[in-house]
Amino acid sequence: MMRSLAAVAALSAATAAHAADGYFDSSSVEVGGGEHVQVVRLAVQKDWNKSWLPTSGYHLNGYWDANVAYWRANQWLDQQGNTKDLAVVGITPVFRWEADNKLGFYADAGIGAAVFSSVYRNTHRQLSTAFEFADHVGVGYVFANKWELGARLQHYSNGGIKKPNGGVNLLLLKAAYHY
Repeated sequence: MMRSLAAVAALSAATAAHAADGYFDSSSVEVGGGEHVQVVRLAVQKDWNKSWLPTSGYHLNGYWDANVAYWRANQWLDQQGNTKDLAVVGITPVFRWEADNKLGFYADAGIGAAVFSSVYRNTHRQLSTAFEFADHVGVGYVFANKWELGARLQHYSNGGIKKPNGGVNLLLLKAAYHY
């Protein structure tokens, strides 16, 4: 737990320091959860600044998303009231369908990699490896003041590398600021 909080503090400090240097274009916080699990995730993003498939004022772009998260599992080892804290670190390339001026509505999707501090065994959902693939689809809105609000459906699984592979599904709400 303390290592998770230290990682979050370090990421926050690094974000502020490196945003001015151009290493990151935005930072975000996401909150949400799934079946007997709550999640808080901090992330930084680096925009690819691409304009693929331009049409009607929109185009396909992308960004790198590096994140660290705190998970609170509330039914660990399938036992009611048994809790476990986990840290998750991940990186995801994300594709985003966005307006040419990068404001307004968007949709995005990504598939990345995540490493858990412990193998996930919450409720009947069991993952057999600490390494997991993290894929998501999301929608949101970027305001003129550089703030962004969004929602995403997030899925973690090991892609069948090893059984069991129950997968974990989350609904996350996102707030981000673009520098």
